[in-house]
Amino acid sequence: MKSQDVRKQFLDFFKSNGHLIVPSAPIVLKDDPTLMFNNSGMAQFKEFFLGNGTPKSPRIADTQKCLRVSGKHNDLEDVGFDTYHHTMFEMLGNWSFGDYFKKEAINWAWQLLTEVYKIPKENLYVSVFEGSKEDNVPFDQEAWDIWKTLIDEDRIILGNKKDNFWEMGDQGPCGPCSEIHVDLRPEAEKALVTGKSLVNNDHPQVVEIWNNVFMEFNRKADGSLEKLPAQHVDTGMGFERLCMALQGKTSNYDTDVFTPLIEKVEQITGLKYTSDEVKNISEEQNKTNIAIRVVVDHVRAVAFAIADGQLPSNTGAGYVIRRILRRAIRYGFTFLGTKEPFINKLVEVLANQMGEFFPEIKSQQQLVTNVIREEEASFLRTLDQGLQLLENVVAETSGKEVSGAKVFELYDTFGFPKDLTALILKEKGFSYNEEEFESELQKQKARSRAASEVSTEDWNVLIPGNVETFVGYDKTENEVKITRIRKVDSKKDGILYQIVLDNTPFYPEGGGQVGDKGTLVSANETIEIIDTKKENNLILHFAKQLPENVEAGFVAKVNTDLRTSTSKNHSATHLMHLALRNILGTHVEQKGSLVNPNYLRFDFSHFSKVSDEEIKQVEASVNAQIEAQLQLVEHRNIPIKEALDKGAMALFGEKYGDTVRMIEFGDSKELCGGIHVKNTADIWHFKIISEGAVAAGIRRIEAITGDAVKNFYVNQENTLAEIKETLKNPQDVLKSVASLQDDNAKLKKQVEQLLKEKVNALKTVLENDFQEVNGVNFLAKQVDLSMASTKELAQAIGSSKPNAFVFLASIEDGLPNIHCYITKELAAEKGLNANAVIKELGKYIDGNGGGQPFFASGKGKNASGISEALTHAIDFVK
Repeated sequence: MKSQDVRKQFLDFFKSNGHLIVPSAPIVLKDDPTLMFNNSGMAQFKEFFLGNGTPKSPRIADTQKCLRVSGKHNDLEDVGFDTYHHTMFEMLGNWSFGDYFKKEAINWAWQLLTEVYKIPKENLYVSVFEGSKEDNVPFDQEAWDIWKTLIDEDRIILGNKKDNFWEMGDQGPCGPCSEIHVDLRPEAEKALVTGKSLVNNDHPQVVEIWNNVFMEFNRKADGSLEKLPAQHVDTGMGFERLCMALQGKTSNYDTDVFTPLIEKVEQITGLKYTSDEVKNISEEQNKTNIAIRVVVDHVRAVAFAIADGQLPSNTGAGYVIRRILRRAIRYGFTFLGTKEPFINKLVEVLANQMGEFFPEIKSQQQLVTNVIREEEASFLRTLDQGLQLLENVVAETSGKEVSGAKVFELYDTFGFPKDLTALILKEKGFSYNEEEFESELQKQKARSRAASEVSTEDWNVLIPGNVETFVGYDKTENEVKITRIRKVDSKKDGILYQIVLDNTPFYPEGGGQVGDKGTLVSANETIEIIDTKKENNLILHFAKQLPENVEAGFVAKVNTDLRTSTSKNHSATHLMHLALRNILGTHVEQKGSLVNPNYLRFDFSHFSKVSDEEIKQVEASVNAQIEAQLQLVEHRNIPIKEALDKGAMALFGEKYGDTVRMIEFGDSKELCGGIHVKNTADIWHFKIISEGAVAAGIRRIEAITGDAVKNFYVNQENTLAEIKETLKNPQDVLKSVASLQDDNAKLKKQVEQLLKEKVNALKTVLENDFQEVNGVNFLAKQVDLSMASTKELAQAIGSSKPNAFVFLASIEDGLPNIHCYITKELAAEKGLNANAVIKELGKYIDGNGGGQPFFASGKGKNASGISEALTHAIDFVK
């Protein structure tokens, strides 16, 4: 059975049993501050389990893209070494929100597996929760009794809290679960060892394929459990493992989920992947297999993350995506011999394979390919740089063990992987101190954990059962009551309080727009609201203190100055998006944005730099729309199909409901939940202040509107006035500046010529100052030149003599610099290393530096140390 059929039969089965089939949510979670990525099938439904929202159907089924590479659920380092862990995987799931419970969930699971998919019953084992005295939760007798009617009792296993009690996190909805495991071993092996003994023991052919979670408790901050108001079902079946079982394979990578990607890697590298069914393979072939598994797994995770709008970067979710891709690149580099970008070539295969169920990978194929190719090229350059840095580390090492701290520095600062370092060191007869590396790594992890550590208390519910309302589209001030509060303590922000109101004019951060700030005012006090965010469908107002009387009536007041400036910038992004598509082409799509009171930032797909002329055209287009005084046309709760039919732009990676909000300004039509001006004339003026690249095929524009533009032009005027005054108020400023540039160019040429003559004269003089020391032509001098000229002189004079060792120093702007030149023959014969010389003599000038074994330079802070450095230079050749 093909993987596409496996997916389709699952969805068709649950559709026939009254479930609404919904699309996968984006793999990257943009508006959930508690998660970077969708790491389970239930993540997009959290608000329903918490009772903060109402699903469009009490029964839902889907296939959800998931990513587990950070935090509690982290499978990254397992990927490639076994045949069943993945970074990105699909989770097939069926859900009940207060509708059916254990009986239906268990019976449907068994029916689908044994009657539709026809998995032999004798290959299946199930587990139920044995109970927990600690939590005062009894043995799951109900699930046991249901399973007894379907499967022999000797195939039912009791599971402990670790294996059979599922929790969303340290706090929140949870409950006992019932897992289904499949034994895929050959009959001969089954006859020797029972599959029951291998369940949950990391056996590659005895694996869990489906978990039925029965959500009935809420875990509180103090660790205690309380009953949820309703009972829910949350199931998840690993698509890749299911395909393995149904296609008669013993490895996920031998299924058609991965084989097309593996075949492409084989074609590119000329290497062969060995099926898991082949036994007794060589160590070399095993390394090849692991590397290919890493590459084909990781390209899926990276490609779908980029398609959903997350570009690789140095922070947050972007850093995780970059780390996954770099792991794939280095495995290819080390074990597949790929020294050029190649992973990007797999995107076409992936798009053809999964585009039917996940259209985003098909529509974003070119962008994903470009971004991955650029990231590959960049990291391959980093690997080259790392190789040179590693050479320097080896040169400085006495003995045969390299410092683990140095290896960690290469890993942490330059992204140079430790296993590649170990491989190269081994080839050179070196090793590194692994304990020291691990110690540094743990210190870094501890610092990272401490920086992001947050403790959250339980909600103190003041008005139970209240559903909050957002009124901020129509009001900036409103009478409110506080419905719930909780305390949050973080290393980063200290103690804060989250306040939920019965109805609020405060806009929560989302869609690129920052959250509102303002105040809560009662008869006796004023509480400052410093930020507003949304979490699990609750609008959270952040404050540094709570009101003395939380049950009082308040007036919620949005800071209208900040709100007005933000709305101008937000509306301007819509106008600019339209202008960019009209001027650059309809390939332009929004890939990210930031809208705050000070400026707007807009990332978009485009293949080249936006020219100065195109920038002017975009500005002119936006300002024309502003001058046209276009009235805001707002459609609230319009069916999404109707909005798209009207020409509204939907953004990839955003989660939209059945009804949406559509914003129109003339020809600009977008789905948007943000705050906007009532008329484009309110923006006053639009000015682009920068344009540049973010990643391959992604550009970024930053721009300003309103008062910020006024201030910009005032500053420009003041700067021009200062320039005129400095130039003695010429009638033609441009002509005067051009004349200065001409004079400066002439003087620069004269200075360069004089310096050249000075260097040549010094070269002639210094050639007579060499002294022979142990067969080496040695020279150590201080000269009166700039750093660049001293470097040039050291290279020129060094190359003029055989077996030359030249050490020159000079002072520029009060700071010392040193340079060492050693002829390559001398470096090879006597083991001299210019890099080591600079490192050692740099200590005398409180400096450092580096370079090649035959030439290196350094800078310092202590010019008085030059004489001592010159004195000790001869020690290297004695």
